[in-house]
Amino acid sequence: SHISERATRTRGRNSTLSSIMENLFLKIVAGEIPSHKVYENDLVYAFLDINPLSPGHTLVIPKKKYKTLDEVPEETAAALGAALPKIAKAIMKATECKNYNILQNNGKIAHQEVPHVHFHIIPKPSKDQGLGVGWPSKKLQNGEELAKMITAAL
Repeated sequence: SHISERATRTRGRNSTLSSIMENLFLKIVAGEIPSHKVYENDLVYAFLDINPLSPGHTLVIPKKKYKTLDEVPEETAAALGAALPKIAKAIMKATECKNYNILQNNGKIAHQEVPHVHFHIIPKPSKDQGLGVGWPSKKLQNGEELAKMITAAL
């Protein structure tokens, strides 16, 4: 039927898109997909986002693929941590923007589109440009118990 043909085509397109997204950043690091590189060292690669929220929007990634931040080894995490402020300063100087957001999502329902750890540095030149954030905060419940559980898991 017409509907099942369309569903099959859509599934095919979605799986193709999914396979592209799966290794997108590895292909960028390898130079197979062009990028506007702004920083690179042995463990970290940074480049301009091709769909920026504002001028200077940059992605900072580990060169090796880790799907979520909790998978990143300490040495690579330290390299990312050292690179982020250095790159942020350069972006702020180049864009003459004093305000910015750092965003890092883990998992599909947390809005991670590419399954490779990445940090967004997003300049916030005005209320209307850059990242818009909703923050549906709640009252902390069982704080003492939760803190003990997290501490025990460390």
